[in-house]
Amino acid sequence: MELSIKGLTKQFKDKMAVDHATLTVTPGVWGLLGANGAGKTTLMRMVAGLVRPTEGTVEYGGVRIGTLGEAYRDIFGYLPQEFGFYPEFTVWDYLDYIAALKGIPRKEAADKIERLLATFGLLDVKRKKIAKLSGGMKRRVGIAQALLNEPEILILDEPTSGLDPGERVKFRNLLSEFAADRIVLISTHIVSDVEYIASRNAIMKDGKIIAVGTTEELIRQIEHKVWSAKIPEYDLHRCGQEARIVSIRNEADQMVSVRYLAETPVIRDSRECTPRLEDLYLWLFPEEGEVR
Repeated sequence: MELSIKGLTKQFKDKMAVDHATLTVTPGVWGLLGANGAGKTTLMRMVAGLVRPTEGTVEYGGVRIGTLGEAYRDIFGYLPQEFGFYPEFTVWDYLDYIAALKGIPRKEAADKIERLLATFGLLDVKRKKIAKLSGGMKRRVGIAQALLNEPEILILDEPTSGLDPGERVKFRNLLSEFAADRIVLISTHIVSDVEYIASRNAIMKDGKIIAVGTTEELIRQIEHKVWSAKIPEYDLHRCGQEARIVSIRNEADQMVSVRYLAETPVIRDSRECTPRLEDLYLWLFPEEGEVR
C-alpha cells in the first residue's frame, strides 16, 4: 500500500506554508527533514486529515482519505508536536480514553496499554497525572497513544523532543521493528533520529519538497564538499569566518580538529571526508548553525 501526497498546498492568508508538495510514501521508515518553519507540521496535519488543504489530495491505496473517513482513522496513528490531555488524566486514564476513541475493545486495550507502558518505561507512573510528568515522560506517553491501534500508517512530528539519548536509541530501535510492513513517517530537524533507520528521506524547505531519496542518494549532492583539518585553537575564529564549520574536536597541544563544508578546501592541509546526512542538512539549512 502507498500513501500518496499529490500537489498538497496550504495557504494561510499571505503565507504559503506548504507549496505543491508531492510525495509517495511506501512501507518502511521515512524521514521528513527540514528546519523549523519549513512546513513539516502543516504537511503532517494535512496528511492526518486535521487541516484541509488549499489544493491537492492525500490518498491511501489510491483512495482519498476524505472518502475513507473512519476507515482511515482506524489504521492511522499520529503524534503531534504538542498533544492535548485533560489535566486530571493519569497516564493509564489517558491511554484508556484514547483506546476507547479508537474503538479498541476494553480487554484488548488493557493488554496493549500494559505492554506499551512496559516498553516505554512508564509502569511506575501509570497512576500519576500526566501534568506532573517530565517533558520526556510526556513525550513517551504521546508515542504510546499513537501506537495503541497498531496503525498501518504512523506519523510522528518531532517525536524525540525531550527524550534523553538512551531513550532516543530505544525509540529508534522500536520503530525499526514496527515499520517492517507499515508506513512510518518521522518529521524532524534532528538528523540523527532518521539517519540510520530511514529507508528513504524527503527534505522540505520553504514549504516545498526539494529532494527525495535514500541517505546514500541524497548525500551525493555534497560529495567533494566536506573537509577536515587540524588547526591551532587560536585560529578557530578566523577559520570559522572562512568556512562553514560542522563540528569541532579538541586535540592535544591546544590544537582542534574541525569538519567543515566548502566548495573547495579553504584551510591548509585539509582532507576530504565522506559526507553524512547531517552534512547535507547543514549545507541546505546553514541558518540552523549547528548539528543536533
